[in-house]
Amino acid sequence: MRGREGPVRALREAAEIVLTPVVLGELLAGFRAGSREAENRRELERFRASPRVEVEHVDGDTAERYAEILTYLRETGTPIPTNDIWIAASAMQHGLVVHTTDPHFQRVPQVLKVVHLA
Repeated sequence: MRGREGPVRALREAAEIVLTPVVLGELLAGFRAGSREAENRRELERFRASPRVEVEHVDGDTAERYAEILTYLRETGTPIPTNDIWIAASAMQHGLVVHTTDPHFQRVPQVLKVVHLA
């Protein structure tokens, strides 16, 4: 939405888009910090109403994967932000591809596929 063609194209072309509550929380926090909160919330709700979009739940299996990834990152001395670990754990759990502009996910081999968007 910030004029980056890569992420916009990826969203348009995806047959399925899976979000986690962590991603939603990050978006909502960003909206609150900006000057267009109401407009951004409406746009997010329209996006979420698409049949291509689903929100995957965080559960005990996700927590197990979180622990595995966090332990690995500590052992290798390559920490990443906590929210990114939760996102990676969900991707690992459900075999999802992570499309991101954030290079942190390249440090998580438990996520089988990471597409870095420019």
